[in-house]
Amino acid sequence: MSTGGLSLALSGTPHRFNGLDTIGAVVFLFDVALFIIICAGISTRFIRVPGSLLRSLRHPTEALFFPTFWLSISTLMGCMQRYGVPSTGSWLVVAVRVLFWIYAASTFLIACFQYWYLFTAKQLTIQSMTPAWILPIFPAMLCGSQPPVHRLPIIVAGVTFQGLGMTVSFLMYSIYIHRLMEMGLPSPNLRPGMFIAVGPPAFTALALIGMVDALPENYGYFATYPLAVHALRPMALFIGIFLWALALWFFSIALISVLAGVREMSFHLVWWAFVFPNVGFTIATISIGEQLGSEGVLWIGSAMTILLVCAWLFVFTHHVKAVLARRIMMPGMDEDKDEYEEDDDHQA
Repeated sequence: MSTGGLSLALSGTPHRFNGLDTIGAVVFLFDVALFIIICAGISTRFIRVPGSLLRSLRHPTEALFFPTFWLSISTLMGCMQRYGVPSTGSWLVVAVRVLFWIYAASTFLIACFQYWYLFTAKQLTIQSMTPAWILPIFPAMLCGSQPPVHRLPIIVAGVTFQGLGMTVSFLMYSIYIHRLMEMGLPSPNLRPGMFIAVGPPAFTALALIGMVDALPENYGYFATYPLAVHALRPMALFIGIFLWALALWFFSIALISVLAGVREMSFHLVWWAFVFPNVGFTIATISIGEQLGSEGVLWIGSAMTILLVCAWLFVFTHHVKAVLARRIMMPGMDEDKDEYEEDDDHQA
């Protein structure tokens, strides 16, 4: 997710230099390689250990990260649009359109059934609440250039799923704030996960502005009501700014919380939340700057892109070190550690 998101941010940063498109394309190809390797590795795990897939989907923590598979696909589709379509024929436009509808249907079903299971299993408590509870609805929020006859249905679907995702996120935010008020901050190692809360309002602001820009004028509904496009553009911008401010608040709370506990932190996979949610925050800032024609805001967006690159390099380096030191991605070191603790208790 973070690598694909970084590639998207590089493709949209306003202040460019020769070779930046190539760097972004290389990051995209690296993301494709990572996606294939990780999918192959986790598939091997599920094949070699019968029943592990079902246990993973039922695990109260690990299951919440199943939607990240679909978020990774979303970033791949976005990169295909940004880097692939300009260099290929119309066939890729059709392929992206087909993938979009498959993605939209799949993520909606996942959002329904996964929350249904969480509601019935009763494995989560308010004390354990983190922004990761938003993840099952997140893929449905990230639901492109298409001909007008196909573009309008995609935009309508995008608005539909964006509204669903943002509304459910607001409901989750109330639980999240209640948990913070009553229980205090998460442990230092888990505080980077607080950045997940930045994603929904940031990506919603970005999506609203982008979808309005892509509205096909003089076609369908907008041929009957041509002034609707002109009315929706400032509306999308100001709603986007409204949501951007919420993203900024969540970002600031998460940053202060991380800095307050930085001396007690050790690497955990949730550190990747330093990057992906802030991709949406960065691109939303750039989109707002473009709409306002503000060079100052655009320079802030470029600076945020540089910080994203630094954050990616920082997390990637610590990830590699943690793997080599066998501190993560080893039996009993990640989401399955409670299973090993239970085995030790039984043996004792």
